[in-house]
Amino acid sequence: MKKLLDRIGLTFLVLVLVTPAASVFLWMLSLSMKTETDNLAYPPVFIPSSTTLANFRAVFEGTPFFSYFLNSVTVSGLATLLALAIGVPAAYGIARLKARKLLLLILIARMTPAISFLIPLFTLFQALGLTGTLTPIIITHMVITLPIIVYIVSGYFETLPGELEEAALMDGCSTWQRFRYVAMPLARPGITVAAILAFIFSWNNFVFGAVLAGRATRTLPVAIYNVLTFEQIAWGPLAAAALLVTAPVLLLTLVIQKEIVGGLTAGGVKGG
Repeated sequence: MKKLLDRIGLTFLVLVLVTPAASVFLWMLSLSMKTETDNLAYPPVFIPSSTTLANFRAVFEGTPFFSYFLNSVTVSGLATLLALAIGVPAAYGIARLKARKLLLLILIARMTPAISFLIPLFTLFQALGLTGTLTPIIITHMVITLPIIVYIVSGYFETLPGELEEAALMDGCSTWQRFRYVAMPLARPGITVAAILAFIFSWNNFVFGAVLAGRATRTLPVAIYNVLTFEQIAWGPLAAAALLVTAPVLLLTLVIQKEIVGGLTAGGVKGG
């Protein structure tokens, strides 16, 4: 009976947490599949009498969507890879030295509002002649990706058994060899989870792309903003654009959800 009550309580909690997000997604899907007349109808029509793909065609015809998509993939991918190259060794050093204050200092960059970085960074990149290119966007996105990777991976490194590295030290391995051949393979699930979350946060970022990008280097979140007009809000194309931006990350999460759950579970088991 206790297990049954626990399962019912857990199911109820999941429904409470998931229902609002699912409702918003379904409403966005409904808006994208309706005509503008149905979207402006009162009371609102959730299930239209007929569906249309005109809103999606309007997005592709009105904006260089595929170019923005490639920009988002390039920016998020490179920002995540660079953050992994810097953040994983840094996380290992922080974990082994137990440098909690340094970790807190890195997290401050993540907690600080993004708008705080924009003015000095914009001035710097403008002086270097890089504004309007993908380079400043990739660099600024590391403000998002690097702290996430350092925080998650350092916590994962702390859960690894120290006996294995001590054995490698006795065999004559250097610090780099212990990191490369012992710690990194064991921490692979945690590194995977950190990389996925960093990519998603980078993909969804709007502020840096809106300020630093040029007309040809905009990312997908900025493309949604461009759908808005001064005359009126076209709810159908706006919802279609938002759905197209959300779909790649949503599909990525569904495909690799086992990796995410496995990485978090493995870290929890080792931490216990």
